[in-house]
Amino acid sequence: MALHVIIPARYGSSRFPGKPLVSIAGKPMIQHVMERASQAKGVKTVAVATDDERVAQAVEAFGGTVLMTPSACRSGSDRVALAAEALGLGGGELVVNVQGDQPLLPPAVLDECAAPLLAEPELGMSTPVVAIKDAGEIPDPNHVKTAMDAQGNALYFSRLPIPFPRDGEQTTYYKHLGVYIFRRDFLATFAALPTGRLEDIEKLEQLRALEHGFKVRCVITGYDSPEVDRPEDALRVEGILLRPGEGV
Repeated sequence: MALHVIIPARYGSSRFPGKPLVSIAGKPMIQHVMERASQAKGVKTVAVATDDERVAQAVEAFGGTVLMTPSACRSGSDRVALAAEALGLGGGELVVNVQGDQPLLPPAVLDECAAPLLAEPELGMSTPVVAIKDAGEIPDPNHVKTAMDAQGNALYFSRLPIPFPRDGEQTTYYKHLGVYIFRRDFLATFAALPTGRLEDIEKLEQLRALEHGFKVRCVITGYDSPEVDRPEDALRVEGILLRPGEGV
């Protein structure tokens, strides 16, 4: 089944204004994200959903597709839902929300996350998680942690370390990566749900699904995808991209 990738991109980030257009190794960050996503298997559509003409003009300048959406979207997934509606996608189509701050996104992550949706027709949503290797990421609220049940469904997402080892037990922490794959009809359901109380407290849109009783399947991947939350992150990612053999 084809994948339709929609990248929500706001210019007015409170932590990093203009973030989608920050230059990384000679390209705006949003271009890196689009190019990475387009390399995944089965991708039919790659588009940016934005509310800002500056982002739209930059994407069009390098030949990308843009869908204009209203400013008043609660989350990136709500913006993606409006864009999917504008594209006229059918209820069974797979819609991929790739957050626009992941210029190192491994395309294989999309392939891995699509697999459970292809295998389980009743499943509406999946997302990748990776075991944290850098201990400094565990207490960092910019790195969202995940607790899962025995079937890999999310129990909770938090900016705090979960689970908490009360007696000092050794545990593996799993970090959530900013990708969601929705079945189109479930994406419409998700966008129609009221904002969850926990979603509002943690500022994590995926908690809306859990609070309303829906499954979020976590796919454990071996790939990491460093996000750009602050200007210094962009410099770090640029250093990685400019290493010999990485390519830009």
